[in-house]
Amino acid sequence: MIHFHPVAATSLRFMKGPHMRATLILCFALVLNLFNANLCSAEESWWQLLGPTGDGHADKADLPVHWTDGENVAWKTAIHDRGWSSPVIHGDQIWLTTATTDGHKLYAVCVDKNSGRVLHDRHVFDVAEPQKISDDNTYATPTPVIEQGRVFIHFGTYGTACLDTRTGETIWSRRDLNCDHEANAGPASSPTIIAGHLVFHVDGRDVQYIIALDKATGETVWKTSRSFDYSTVPVHQRKAYGMPGIAPRGDGIQLVSSVGQGVYAYDVSGRELWRVRHKGWSIAPRPVAGHGLVFAIVDHDHPELWAIRHDGSGDVTESHIAWKESRSMPARCTPLLVDDLLYVVNRAGLVTCLEAKSGTLVWKERLDGQYSATPIVANNRIYLFHEDANCTILRPGRKFDVLAVNSLANQPVRATPAIDGNALIVRTANSLYRIEAAAAE
Repeated sequence: MIHFHPVAATSLRFMKGPHMRATLILCFALVLNLFNANLCSAEESWWQLLGPTGDGHADKADLPVHWTDGENVAWKTAIHDRGWSSPVIHGDQIWLTTATTDGHKLYAVCVDKNSGRVLHDRHVFDVAEPQKISDDNTYATPTPVIEQGRVFIHFGTYGTACLDTRTGETIWSRRDLNCDHEANAGPASSPTIIAGHLVFHVDGRDVQYIIALDKATGETVWKTSRSFDYSTVPVHQRKAYGMPGIAPRGDGIQLVSSVGQGVYAYDVSGRELWRVRHKGWSIAPRPVAGHGLVFAIVDHDHPELWAIRHDGSGDVTESHIAWKESRSMPARCTPLLVDDLLYVVNRAGLVTCLEAKSGTLVWKERLDGQYSATPIVANNRIYLFHEDANCTILRPGRKFDVLAVNSLANQPVRATPAIDGNALIVRTANSLYRIEAAAAE
């Protein structure tokens, strides 16, 4: 609803003829400009994991090609304790989460994107008895979601909260959406905003569902259990760690979940549309869509990439799988779709380029290091960070073309970077960096 100042509204009552028409035109022009400005701001902010479109794209950004720990680094800020959540950005704020190594204390941290100064450092939750996790994970791995005035913090079974971005105070919290993450595994599923609701997966060894919360109150809007009968499946094969992806459906959208034993699609009210059965579990990569297909990883120990036509209904396992690829597929990194080509990098550093429509191999090359961060693309350049903070920049295309290799002094990186304008926001094990060219390259 648009609210006019009372003096302006009173003045309008006494205007007639051309003056009234001119004033109304001016008012609507101002409102339209404000709407467009807000829309542009929302589109440009890196408000969720993998950016505004959720697929690792920031096509308007002109990111730096060369940097070191001391060159083209605008600022570097220490982040206490431990976490692998990716940074999210809105306005002048960057938010991320962190936690004590033992998982007893969970925090949300806000950094000024221009100066690197810490604005808020909030102790959000205490956890009396956290499950043990492996060194590969943290208690602050799920990435937050941010919008104007609010940031949504998620720690899996340990709690979900909405904070005021101006004060850092908690608006609401939920601690009843629990699941058994399994010892040595821990939380990893990130939330997103779909159709105006906060949506995330709860896929543990004991319960498996997708849920939407009211952003204003945290109350449950809808909750849909996975339709697969997990009772005959070993408990460790029921869990997953991903987040819902988005694919078109007629004139609207559908939510796609790649989880233990299946890939599911739902409408925005939580009604299941279609499903595909598989035998995998512990799945982390987010499904991405294009060319009438959803590209989903369906296992962790033996990852496969399945291309599924997303226009089906019911069980479409036998009818809607367009192609599969099982060689050198990623267990952690989400696929990156650029035009007609699909790029994936596995933990061992094998980068594979496939034709998206057919799955035909275009090229495959090995990079140094191990990879957990998902590749991102901007200005026709693909950025791949390995776990020792080296970044290889590739030119997308049908030949393997390395543009540059950069390093941040061997600091561990497992969080996918964010993009702010022409800058990379990179989280390492104990720091947050703003990497930005001092001059146009």
